Amino acid sequence: MSAESTEEAMTAVTEDQEDSQEETQSKTASRLEEEGDIAADYLEELLDIADIDGDIDIEVRNGRTYISIGADEESAALDSLVGRDGEVLEALQELARLSVLSATESRSRLVLDINGYRKERAGVLQQIAEDAVAKVKADGGTVALEPMSAYERKIVHDAVADLGFVSESEGEGAGRHIVVSAD
Repeated sequence: MSAESTEEAMTAVTEDQEDSQEETQSKTASRLEEEGDIAADYLEELLDIADIDGDIDIEVRNGRTYISIGADEESAALDSLVGRDGEVLEALQELARLSVLSATESRSRLVLDINGYRKERAGVLQQIAEDAVAKVKADGGTVALEPMSAYERKIVHDAVADLGFVSESEGEGAGRHIVVSAD
């Protein structure tokens, strides 16, 4: 095989791989959009049954579907869908994921936010991570945080890592929490 034909074969393989990657990304994006549509329809029905007004937005980013429910004006009814410490929000998110699972037979990692609760909570979690790191710097040793959901633990783990420290999840179930250390 000549050098020219080898180069042509390599170029053809590379182009096929790029086409395959673009096709996979396109399929993934359309699958995520479908997830969002299914979950939004489910949540819209729930809002209608509960007679709660809310606008539903769907966004696909970082390989995940994000659904936001909000209102132009302050809504106590929507706030009740967040619940204490986001417990109702977590339950609604799980129900939305189950609706996607039953319709598509594939698990969803969609994230539901109501009235900006998750965005606001992310700021609080960032501060919790910074405070824990400051305490580890001052005292040495480790700092155990309060139990939190998997989604919240991910935010804290990322924040701690960005600050150059180490964190691990410990415990099980509702008691699962993060321990922050210097190494």
